Amino acid sequence: MNEGEDTEWYYTIKKDGREYVPHSLLKNYTLEITSTQHSAEYQCSGLMTDSRDTKISNTVSITVLDKPRATLTAGTTIIPVGGSVTLTCSVQSSDGWKYEWFRRTQRTSEGKIRDQQNRDIRVSQGGIYSCRGTRGNPVYYTDISDDVTIEITFPNKVVVKQQPNWPQIFRGETITLTCEVQEGGETTEWEYEWRGPRTPTQWTHNNDVTFRVSESSSGDYMCKSRRRDDSYSSTEWSEAFTLSGSILNKPTVTLQPSWTQIYSGETVTVRCEIQGGEGAQWTYEWRAAKLNTPPTSNEHRIIRATESDSGGYSCRGRRDYFFSEWSDIITLTVSCKIFHPEYLNKEKARLLSYSFITVFHVGQ
Repeated sequence: MNEGEDTEWYYTIKKDGREYVPHSLLKNYTLEITSTQHSAEYQCSGLMTDSRDTKISNTVSITVLDKPRATLTAGTTIIPVGGSVTLTCSVQSSDGWKYEWFRRTQRTSEGKIRDQQNRDIRVSQGGIYSCRGTRGNPVYYTDISDDVTIEITFPNKVVVKQQPNWPQIFRGETITLTCEVQEGGETTEWEYEWRGPRTPTQWTHNNDVTFRVSESSSGDYMCKSRRRDDSYSSTEWSEAFTLSGSILNKPTVTLQPSWTQIYSGETVTVRCEIQGGEGAQWTYEWRAAKLNTPPTSNEHRIIRATESDSGGYSCRGRRDYFFSEWSDIITLTVSCKIFHPEYLNKEKARLLSYSFITVFHVGQ
């Protein structure tokens, strides 16, 4: 306001047309903005003390927004070893800002990145980054941005391996999945993260998981690793390893020939068959104590059967500590050989002839 020289004036400030600051000889007034309620149109008026003349200023509109929060964006959050990424800090719908940058890790507290006030910075270290805007004097600070985590990736390939390394796994068997870091990873101390139905949800120092295969454990398994001394330097995720636990059918005992009733002296083969498990390497157990069969053989050959071979036969397969169900029992009956009457007559004649010759020889 241009009041003129050598004149004494009283000043007042109005807010939205109402007196806000009463008459005073002070020409300057500092408005401390503490809330959005200070949004208004302001003007001042001057009153000349001797003439009661009044002058009114122009109107100034002030819009007070809630305290802003800085926004942090990254070109990417995963970069290779030796690479870098640009981070950008911004405050929406306002100007005149400088910026403060911060970085922390799981093992170190938050620290200010020195000599960085620009809107954009380029970083090559893994860690958790944040920023805030500053302006004015005294300095006004925005709220700190949300965190952005930057991770460094190693070129080492990671694979999931299964032990035992059987092509077919059955429900009920126990397996171990191992996360293996290749291409020189043997000399580094790693910790591991898993994705899969039956794996830990947290980073672990163990590179393997062991569990019993079930319907719920079927699915895709992946892993990655990171250095124990650097939480933000890790490998890429491995390719998915698909686990599908098959249902093993009950074994079946068969006879070859397929007769369940034979006669003494005949030959029969008792065989244990596991449908769906043909590709697996089984050992076999039999429920027939008289069978003296190598465990690697799925069949037993009975040569010149006798009545003692009669009875029930059943079997099961075994692979390591996993057993199939016992098969249903198949019953074999061995009967005495029945001779035809004509055969008996010929045999009797032969025996009588033999006796006659013997007696005649003695009589001489």
